[in-house]
Parts: sequence; structure tokens; C-alpha cells
Amino acid sequence: TEVTQKLEEVVTVWTKQIRQVLVESEQIRREADDVGPSAELEHWKSRMSSFNSLLDEIKSSRVKKIISVLQAARSKTLKQWKELDGSITIAANEAKDNVRYLYTLDKFFGPLASASPVMMEHIPSLMNTVCMIYCTSPYYNTSEHMTSLFLKITNQMINTCKTYLCEG
Repeated sequence: TEVTQKLEEVVTVWTKQIRQVLVESEQIRREADDVGPSAELEHWKSRMSSFNSLLDEIKSSRVKKIISVLQAARSKTLKQWKELDGSITIAANEAKDNVRYLYTLDKFFGPLASASPVMMEHIPSLMNTVCMIYCTSPYYNTSEHMTSLFLKITNQMINTCKTYLCEG
């Protein structure tokens, strides 16, 4: 029982740390007013990397051994652990999925950022791709994600036009 108690303390610390990561990941991002759409992709790539690292740690043999001992002891801390494990898995899957969908927009980011209003020829294809993401993505099709993406696309278009006008 002493070993079980020590292991429960370890799992409790891990639980608090994982909860903190989840809470921080859900907080509203503060970004510059003129940030472009590539920042959205970078955000999700970073989030994917963080959650995948956390998943790798959770799946490590050391953690699995501790969880196995606590399962054998029928520890009550495992209920919270399983919930957090599920939450981390969902967050990792969301980030991975969002990166996959946002990469389909990546080919538009270069032309969108080029210092010429010629970018207008790319807008219909860009909007079709955004529509495809909205219609097919199980995670990214929320109004807040789409609003953030459209805001960044608009920012990039404005910055490109400003650059064109100032250089022309």
C-alpha cells in the first residue's frame, strides 16, 4: 500500500500537469493584428508536436508500468487518468487533422503573399479549398476556427496590397 500511495502521488502530479497543458491549449491565442494564414498552420503544427510528445510520454513503458501497478491495486486515481488520456488523444487527433487540412491551403500562401494584386486569380481556388475544409474536417469546421482563418487570409491580402501600393 505504501508503494501504491507513492505511485498515486506521481500520477496525481502528472494529472495536474496534463490538465494545465489542456487548459493552456484551449486559451484564446493572442496574435498580431496583421498575422497571415501561415501562422494558423504553424500554430497547429506546434500544437500537434506538443500533444504527440505528450502522447509518446503517456505511452512510454515507465508510465504503462505505473498504471498497471495502480490497476492491480484498483486505485481510484485511474478514473481521472483515463479521462485525461482520452482528452490528450482527442487534442492530438484534432491538431493532426487540422494540420492535414491546412496543408491543402499552403500552396496558396505564397501567391497570396506576393507583392502583386495578381493574387486575385487564386482567390476562387483558395475559397473552394476553404469550403472543402469546412465541409469535411471533423474538427476545423467551427465558426471560431473558420473566422480565425478568414481573418488571417484577409490580413495577408491587405498586407500584400499595402506592399504593392508602397512599392509601386
